[in-house]
Amino acid sequence: MAPAARTFSSEAGNSKLVITEVDDKTGYATVTLNRPPVNSLNLELLKAISQTLDDLQNNKSRGMILTSSSNTVFSAGLDIMEMYKPNQDRLRDFWSTLQDVWFKLYGSPFPTAAAINGHAPAGGCLLSLCCEYRVMCPNYTIGLNETQLGIVAPTWFQASLRNTISRRESELALTLGKMYTTDEALKVGMIDEVAESKEKALEQATNFLNRFRKISPMARAMTKQALRSKDIVELEDNRSQDIDLFVYAVNQPAVQKGLEVYLESLKKKAQK
Repeated sequence: MAPAARTFSSEAGNSKLVITEVDDKTGYATVTLNRPPVNSLNLELLKAISQTLDDLQNNKSRGMILTSSSNTVFSAGLDIMEMYKPNQDRLRDFWSTLQDVWFKLYGSPFPTAAAINGHAPAGGCLLSLCCEYRVMCPNYTIGLNETQLGIVAPTWFQASLRNTISRRESELALTLGKMYTTDEALKVGMIDEVAESKEKALEQATNFLNRFRKISPMARAMTKQALRSKDIVELEDNRSQDIDLFVYAVNQPAVQKGLEVYLESLKKKAQK
């Protein structure tokens, strides 16, 4: 008999951008990104994720698994349309909300795991790096590939990667904008396990959360937050400057031209 579960969602308009299912037996929440086709992180999806993380913390969640409703993409990263010819107020809100999501996920008091059931470039990779454990399905790619797009990954993106793999590997990955295959990611420690299917990935992520069942939630949370506090405090102390820098960079003519060229390439691919 399947365990009882409660399902709720964070919505924008009539769209359920994030679907959360809580297993009443374990107290674990499976959070599913649900913005077809590729879970591009626009302002509305980021606000839905942020609200979901608030709800889980307020409900004293025992653990969270982050996954995707897509069969091939975990998240394609930040929505380019938020940055191309942007409304300036929305642009600032967009980046501030991304910061909020990072603070809440990277510093969450409850244990977190990512069941990566598709490609996870850039912002998609960031979400998985914020989690404490990553299980990935075969034949996909993951990485912070910002330099390939002519963009610099912010320091807090970089910190999330350094917290996961070696500093030397992080430097190579970030400067090259390297996308790792599932097997390569496992070899360098970017992911912890490989799963043959999404169902298996969810099962393996649950097994990770189960490791903490006999550990004091307070002691576990305080230990995690102490380990990650330097990265969190650094962004807290420079939050406004980080937003200003992002807005300045996005509005540079060369960046706008690069985004335009990238969007044109996407249109051509879609027409083939």
